[in-house]
Amino acid sequence: MDLVLFAVLVVLTGIAAGLVGSLTGLGGAVVVIPVLVIAFAVPFPYAVGTGFLTILATSSTTGAAYIRDHLSDLRIGMFLEIATVPGALLGATFTVFLVHANLSNALLIALGAILLAIVPGTYARRHVELPTGVVPDARSKRLALAGEYHDLALERDVRYEAGRTRPALGVMFGAGVTSGMFGIGAGVFKVLALERYLGLPMKVSTATSNFMMGVTAAAGAGILLSAGYVNPIIGAPAALGTAAGAYIGSKVLPGLRNQTVRWLFLPVMIALALEIILRGLGLA
Repeated sequence: MDLVLFAVLVVLTGIAAGLVGSLTGLGGAVVVIPVLVIAFAVPFPYAVGTGFLTILATSSTTGAAYIRDHLSDLRIGMFLEIATVPGALLGATFTVFLVHANLSNALLIALGAILLAIVPGTYARRHVELPTGVVPDARSKRLALAGEYHDLALERDVRYEAGRTRPALGVMFGAGVTSGMFGIGAGVFKVLALERYLGLPMKVSTATSNFMMGVTAAAGAGILLSAGYVNPIIGAPAALGTAAGAYIGSKVLPGLRNQTVRWLFLPVMIALALEIILRGLGLA
């Protein structure tokens, strides 16, 4: 394939990925990596390295916008990073060893399974607009893990408090390991911890997840860079496209309902998960 055409197609892929990633909190890499592997036959470890670059692009682009709109909760995000960063370092190290052991296909199947794991929990909560009955634990109260934002879709201010911090920290460590291994930002686990265990509104969970992913990706990217799995020819156009898509998404998210955000990525995730599993099994 011509290099210019390849770069253009990767930029367009990045735009779509950045839009999906910024709206859902999953990060653009959750779309970029499967597409690179399936459509462009990019080796999995290089796709993971590119994924880290797109995560950084998404996080840095949307971070300022979501903070301005009071959707990203910096206090909660930085508190949870104490679990995700060590996990990311561990996960990236695992990936280097597994690739050297010729287990890339196993990683592809695992990535597909993780993408499918997004679907049931999101579907089960499809009618939930705002969390109810959240009881903050002692740590949440002591650290003042609470906030407020103005919801444009509901046309009112929404006050929230963080609930169960212990299971949230456990899920966040797993999110860090997953992010480091697959370069996808592991937003599915971050949003799960933020919404399900801490009881935050979906839009706050999405925005805070976008903010956190940049820190997590920075922790894992250095390991893959030193291992030689970050290719600028692939990564540069992907990062540029993702940044553009993420910027568009950051303008759209504040006006959406929380329920709408949940529905946006379900069909995309199911299709990509099935394709990536088939590729890992050698059937596609």
